[in-house]
Amino acid sequence: MPFRDRHIRHFKTLASIKTPRTIATVAWMLGVGAVSALAFLIFTPWVQTAAGVGAVTALNPNDRLQEINALVSGRIQEWYVQDGSQVKTGDPIVRIIDNDPQLLERLQAERMQVETQISAAEAALRTAEIDEERTKNLFDQGLASRRDFELAQIKVEEMRARLAEAAAVLNQTDINISRQSVQVVRAPRDGVILRVNAGDAATFISAGQPVASFVPDNVERAVQIFADGRDIPLIRPGAKVRLQFEGWPAVQFSGWPSVAIGTFPGEVAAVDPSATPDGRFRILVTEDPDTEEKWPDARFVRYGSQARAWVLLETVPVGFELWRQLNNFPPQFPQGSEPPR
Repeated sequence: MPFRDRHIRHFKTLASIKTPRTIATVAWMLGVGAVSALAFLIFTPWVQTAAGVGAVTALNPNDRLQEINALVSGRIQEWYVQDGSQVKTGDPIVRIIDNDPQLLERLQAERMQVETQISAAEAALRTAEIDEERTKNLFDQGLASRRDFELAQIKVEEMRARLAEAAAVLNQTDINISRQSVQVVRAPRDGVILRVNAGDAATFISAGQPVASFVPDNVERAVQIFADGRDIPLIRPGAKVRLQFEGWPAVQFSGWPSVAIGTFPGEVAAVDPSATPDGRFRILVTEDPDTEEKWPDARFVRYGSQARAWVLLETVPVGFELWRQLNNFPPQFPQGSEPPR
């Protein structure tokens, strides 16, 4: 007889107690579940992802939202566009007039006066040069003193300085005329007038003041996202990305991107070397050139639209990723790279 039975038979009540079938089943299920969970955590591959949110922007800074500035100071006379107007390169946007309506005529009259001064200075210079030559011949013959010859030379230099001064005044006058002539602000390239800084004939603007906001057409789109600093050491230019655009239905499985639905491929173009004040890092994502799947048309994904991105990192066991997320552990570095020091 077994040792256990020999001792328990003296306790008839204890010997009569049987383990309930339900408890045994639950214990068996818990054991199997624990082993299965452990095997899942150790052997199931998981693609690490760095999630971030941001908006659609332009890769080239010249293609982003920009201000159109007034070229001269004056009053707004006429607008040629309104909010949302489509413009081509060179199309007029606004006409600006000077507070003095006769300013351009006055500048033209001033230019004519300067031209007359230049003609007089040139004639005086020619006369002074002739006088200098005559005095030099007399000096060589001993009929004129050296002082007379030197005074003639000084006179020539004075006439040349006067001519140069008049030429400088003419150049400045031409610059003023050119500036005042450019009183129609034109579109720098094809695009859309996003917002007009409205004003009427009583509105005075200074040179350089913005008159309208402009968004160019046919720009190379990019997505600007912000990621947590914990994942930045692993993110590098060229890393693949899955994108979900605002208003575009999608289902994304973070650890298994191959089963995602409605997301679009992208590629990391640049990662900022320093963090923003809130501790996140800016990442620029462009279309993936290695795939034929393109982003939605610009009609559906417009400039400034919100987007969510998942940067695909290394493939690790599920348990490692869970451990890293719970303990803020550094990410798995790719082969051939070293952690930052």
